[in-house]
Amino acid sequence: MGIELSILIPARNEYFLSRTVENLLENTSDRTEIIVVLDGQWAEPPLKDNPRLVIVKNNESIGQRAATNQACRLAQGKYVMKIDAHCAVDKDFDAKMLKAFEGHDDWTILPAMYNLHAFNWKCKKCGNEWYQGPTPTHCQNPGENKGNSLCDSKEFEKLIIWQPRMSRRSECYRFDTTLHFQYHRDKMKSSEGEFVETMSAQGSCFMLTKKRYWELDISEEEFGSWGQQGTEVACKTWLSGGKLVTYKGTWYAHMFRTQGGDFGFPYKQDNAQVEHARKYSRDLFLNNTWKHQVRPLSWLLDKFRPLPDWHDEKNKEILYKVNNAGRYFQFCANTIIKSDPVEEHSKKENMTLTKGIIYYTDNRLRLKIAKKVQNRLLSIGLPIVSASLKPMDFGDNICLKLERGYLTMFKQILAALNKSTAEIVYFCEHDVLYDKSHFDFTPPDDSWYYNLNVWKVDFDTGRALKVDDCKQVSGICVRREVAIEHYAKRIRDIEQYTGDDLDDFIRQMGFEPGTHRRVERVDDSTCGTWNSKKPNYDIRHEANLTRTRWTKDQFRNKKYTDGWIESKIDLR
Repeated sequence: MGIELSILIPARNEYFLSRTVENLLENTSDRTEIIVVLDGQWAEPPLKDNPRLVIVKNNESIGQRAATNQACRLAQGKYVMKIDAHCAVDKDFDAKMLKAFEGHDDWTILPAMYNLHAFNWKCKKCGNEWYQGPTPTHCQNPGENKGNSLCDSKEFEKLIIWQPRMSRRSECYRFDTTLHFQYHRDKMKSSEGEFVETMSAQGSCFMLTKKRYWELDISEEEFGSWGQQGTEVACKTWLSGGKLVTYKGTWYAHMFRTQGGDFGFPYKQDNAQVEHARKYSRDLFLNNTWKHQVRPLSWLLDKFRPLPDWHDEKNKEILYKVNNAGRYFQFCANTIIKSDPVEEHSKKENMTLTKGIIYYTDNRLRLKIAKKVQNRLLSIGLPIVSASLKPMDFGDNICLKLERGYLTMFKQILAALNKSTAEIVYFCEHDVLYDKSHFDFTPPDDSWYYNLNVWKVDFDTGRALKVDDCKQVSGICVRREVAIEHYAKRIRDIEQYTGDDLDDFIRQMGFEPGTHRRVERVDDSTCGTWNSKKPNYDIRHEANLTRTRWTKDQFRNKKYTDGWIESKIDLR
């Protein structure tokens, strides 16, 4: 069997390089080669010869990204993996990673990461040991015969440990509004299955096909030698239409060198170089100017919503700008126009906005009605996210194991909104038969819009009723960002309520956003209306969450009876 995986190691002044290479050779097979680029100086201690090891020596340093590309140009494998020169890996690491790629050649895959316990310092005089760090100037433990004073030794030795710290495992990562790397702790807590999608990468180890490495220019030298590697890998993978995942079936351990002194970084990193990498990254991805992307950055933020920093109130302005740049990107993609999104920002009112359906149900509806509604929605052709109280095969389903009720319905709506990636959403309830013309409407601004062309129809008797001003949640069309903000606040207000009558508090809030000005309202949003070309039918049945009022005298406020029309409509 030939070489399948080429491991790429850019290295400069790396004390643990030989230990890293030995560990990789011990834990991989003959189908894996290791290519080391010594960037400007020989390794010390030197590397031992091995038929699976290729060594390249540059007389002058060319930088970490350029050295990685230099190694990749020599790679024989279908897959390439960049790894730092101070890492350890799991037994049979290559076999496990290659198996993870079966059927997934458009993915970039990260192994789970542990912190590497590389070595301890040992005092030659008193024998005390302590955890790795810069070369010590004094013993860090009290001497046995010195009372409370420190041992006065000045001689120390390194004891190689080279084991993962099993309590320090990481699988999920993100970046903040400056595109700076962060751990995604909340995502790690909820990850299930052998693969977990991750917004970003740590940068010290990632694997993909060699073909995609070059297609995506995954170590673009314009960034500079070092910095933003994880963000670059993540954005280029996701925004090109691929997927970035952590494979939990194997691991690598990475030594972190953040303590300074002689335990720092081998490449000189001045502030100007670091800021250059971050600025270039922001220009490329915040403005959607990377030439190979098919998705805007706003798509990635929506996929992993809610994100710390990005979806905080204090960063509302930057999120708005990123989302506008995303809308313009979609507009350009749909009209085959390639312009600078900043220069063309004024055209945003003409953009084609993406649309989607959120569908929510308590799973108590008669099957005959449910199937009729679902089949109609499927015929519309828009992407559907469904939120249910039991698992169901309809759209992209989210199941919330909660009891039926108003708060549960609000949580279902918010869950569906968060999972959807559409910019415009239509609220679709499980017992409303929607006409295709309902989905032709696009809201012109950030207000809530209600379709007034709706009949209430008793499914069994055919009794039907229509009024002029029928604003219902089931008739909403709105920009998804507006809806997410509203329902998050609505749920938060309810859960923080400490009064005696929660149901009354919810009723005073109102169910239809933007339709009343009472002090109990959720926010100060406004609403508008439209009438679809053909009507929707709100099906009334024995399990409706709200009761039906069939006579005028059942309405306390008679304005809601204006335009009263009764008829008979057979929906069966």
